[in-house]
Amino acid sequence: MDRSEIIEAIKRLAKENGGTGPGSALVQNRTGMRKADWYPHLWLRWGDALSEAGYAPNQFRTAFSDEHLIKSYIDLARELQRLPLSGELRRKARDDEAFPNHTAFARFGGKVKLLDAVSDYCDAHAGHEDVVALLGHRGSETTSPLGREQKVETGFVYLMKSGRHHKIGRTVSVGSRERQLAIKIPIPPTTIHTIETDDPSGVEAYWHRRFAEKRGQGEWFDLSPDDIKAFKRWKRLV
Repeated sequence: MDRSEIIEAIKRLAKENGGTGPGSALVQNRTGMRKADWYPHLWLRWGDALSEAGYAPNQFRTAFSDEHLIKSYIDLARELQRLPLSGELRRKARDDEAFPNHTAFARFGGKVKLLDAVSDYCDAHAGHEDVVALLGHRGSETTSPLGREQKVETGFVYLMKSGRHHKIGRTVSVGSRERQLAIKIPIPPTTIHTIETDDPSGVEAYWHRRFAEKRGQGEWFDLSPDDIKAFKRWKRLV
């Protein structure tokens, strides 16, 4: 579907829905539209499509507090009887509308810092001995034999461009990630810059927070030339 067809579908379904702009899922179900038909080359947010069609964007839930995120993480850890994997955070958010989206946990700056925050919370609040025990199984860094220098494992935080929008993400192989995205979106992405780092999740979270006001869906942003220059000033953080 092209831009005009999507706008017409929104207007038609809004009329059936008493004048309320439809969600993207409803449009997909009723018309066969794919997310790749509009995101990210036409609009970064579905609300932008609704606005262009003449309807108010849907209201999203307010941001969760740090304490709420920590409590949610603890509840899931107790449910699983172990520390949750990233995929399990995603699945829980999909199955339980009250559970925060997995991207909300990125504000802590990576899993290690998230677990540190959970540990601090447990220390300050009685009755979390079971969670403290789970935290004790998260493992420790291995020491190198005979004092030999241990290789530092690094990854990359990348800035890619597709159309007029930019994606900020992390990967262990920039080339592979670019090829993966090329088959998912209409306009193949181009890598603008990469930052090699031993803390890719933390560096990625920093840039996502810094450009939060310019963020669309997922990891796509509407960046200015100055924003891009700022990103490119970062080289290697190990």
